[in-house]
Amino acid sequence: MIDERLLRGADALSRTGRTVSRYGLVVVLAWIGMGKFVKMESRVLIQHSPLMSWLYDFLSFDALAAALGTMEIVAAILLAVHPLWPRLSALGSMLAIVLFLGTISFLFSTPGVVATFANGVPVLSAQPGQFLLKDLVLLGVSLATLGESLKAAQSHHDHQPRRENDYV
Repeated sequence: MIDERLLRGADALSRTGRTVSRYGLVVVLAWIGMGKFVKMESRVLIQHSPLMSWLYDFLSFDALAAALGTMEIVAAILLAVHPLWPRLSALGSMLAIVLFLGTISFLFSTPGVVATFANGVPVLSAQPGQFLLKDLVLLGVSLATLGESLKAAQSHHDHQPRRENDYV
């Protein structure tokens, strides 16, 4: 009896955790994306990135900020539509993964990420080090939402009625 209640409670916690993770990611992406239209906090990060600094050869600081902000907002919207359109939500997860991989790359290219060393262990600065480190968790959440959306899309596809022209 107790084991059954624990399992039900664990299932409910897992469902709640997945929902909070997905929509927390939506809020984070949308908020950071909107911030790109107000201020460009990633200019210094991008300038030092071998993966992204070349973008300034083609785009102004403001244009790149708007492009990144738009991608973050689009990813947030696509992630949010998961209950209705899991395939679209999978695209949002993929976009978020690309965005977070780009941000995580800044850990290795931005001056000032490591503030000091303590017994040989690098100590991250608050800005930009600790600020960037959180994106490892956001990348993990994006990967989890991608898996969840792909499973839901397949389940949704499996439950669709077959039409006469469908090939098996």
